Amino acid sequence: MAEHLEHSGVPIPESDSDLLGQCRVDVFRSGGKGGQHQNVTESGVRLTHLSTGIVVTSRRFRSQLANKRNALATLRKRLAALGKREKRRIPTRPSRRVQERRLSLKQQHSSKKTLRRKPRVDDD
Repeated sequence: MAEHLEHSGVPIPESDSDLLGQCRVDVFRSGGKGGQHQNVTESGVRLTHLSTGIVVTSRRFRSQLANKRNALATLRKRLAALGKREKRRIPTRPSRRVQERRLSLKQQHSSKKTLRRKPRVDDD
């Protein structure tokens, strides 16, 4: 098995402890819904990947360990997404039929609008 997965020059270690070594870990009281338990335990986890600056937080679970695992999984996905390139867009043109239809609809709309105008008073 490969020891590191690499995307866009950023090596992603397979073991959680190595990946945690590349991060700054902050724990905090997650707050929000959950009542007294969340107000007294610091179960929220924030991981900051030092070399890329990616910040991931997790406060879904009641335990800090589960939140840390969840944050690591999310961080792996975000690091892997860094290396993916978007497909090059191939510009396309509308077909002649579509252009003709669009122009005829515009002409119909324009004639409808001119019919709505107040009649002009001519000086005869």
